[in-house]
Amino acid sequence: MWAAHRIKDASNHLYVGETGVRRRRAVVWTIVAVAVAVAAVAVALGIHHWRPGSITIEGAVVRHDEDTRKELPIADAAVAAWDGVNSANARSDASGYFKITLPGVGWPSRTVKLSFRNPGYEPLDLEVQPGIRLATRKLYIAAMTPGPSPSAANAGGAESVVSHIRVRYTVNTQTNANIGSAVKTFQVVNKGNVPCNGQPPCSPNGIWKASTGSASLDAGPDNEFRGVRASCIAGPCPFTRIDSSGFADGARNITVSATDWSDTATFLLEAEVFHAAIGSNVRLSYPVIFGRALNFTLPPTQEGVSIEADVDGMSMVFPLGPELYLSWADCTTRTDADPENTTVYRCELKPGYRF
Repeated sequence: MWAAHRIKDASNHLYVGETGVRRRRAVVWTIVAVAVAVAAVAVALGIHHWRPGSITIEGAVVRHDEDTRKELPIADAAVAAWDGVNSANARSDASGYFKITLPGVGWPSRTVKLSFRNPGYEPLDLEVQPGIRLATRKLYIAAMTPGPSPSAANAGGAESVVSHIRVRYTVNTQTNANIGSAVKTFQVVNKGNVPCNGQPPCSPNGIWKASTGSASLDAGPDNEFRGVRASCIAGPCPFTRIDSSGFADGARNITVSATDWSDTATFLLEAEVFHAAIGSNVRLSYPVIFGRALNFTLPPTQEGVSIEADVDGMSMVFPLGPELYLSWADCTTRTDADPENTTVYRCELKPGYRF
């Protein structure tokens, strides 16, 4: 019996030991599985460079038209974004561009509803899934359909005709007018064939005693010198040298100096005098018309913009002014970020008028 009891205890111990090993193995495999899952998520996030955060949506609002030349930008359109929890609002600028940032956590499958509203256009709603990563983001073009045509709304009455349109403006430029010349003579007194003996000034070879002299000219206020020149005109000119380091085109003051290592020589300093002034030039530009809108561009130096046009056959001049007011059109401007900073104008006809 003792032997049997001993064998039974041994079997129980073996059973308990196997159960512990199984449990430990289960725990180990669970830890491994969790570690693998975490690693997979980390790798996925690292590959896609994804970080939860707000969403930025950008695009442009334009007029819907089958003719792409008539897809004019729509300014001041109200843009709203909503994902069911968070919302944000923005407005399009003069070029139709909008940028809206929706707060909250940006998940890859997040759906955002965009709405676009502007008087004169039918409401437009879009449902988008904006990309989280920069490489997956899109530019959204909201093409809004115009409301009832102004021409149709005014069909009961005659429309005024606007024709022969020209844009007149002035450009200020700096001009430099030649108003004369300035002349001055000077002498360098010296006696030839006198050894220098190492006492400067000397001749270029260091043998003969030399003398120096100079002269200056002042062009006067708002004037400048151009075409400065100096020369030896009398005396032993072969044994002279002129220093022109004091010459400078465009300078008000100029200076010339000369060295003479023979007998007395005479020099002439002369230059043209130019006066700087601002001049205004009147220029004309002809706009391009698409549909019911005219478009034109002007340089950043333009001033006094006005539109000349015939309204029902009568020639008139319409100064735009800072308010961009026209009795027969609504005008907007924007400045392009090009090297010239060009100003872009767009004027859309009001009801009761046609080109």
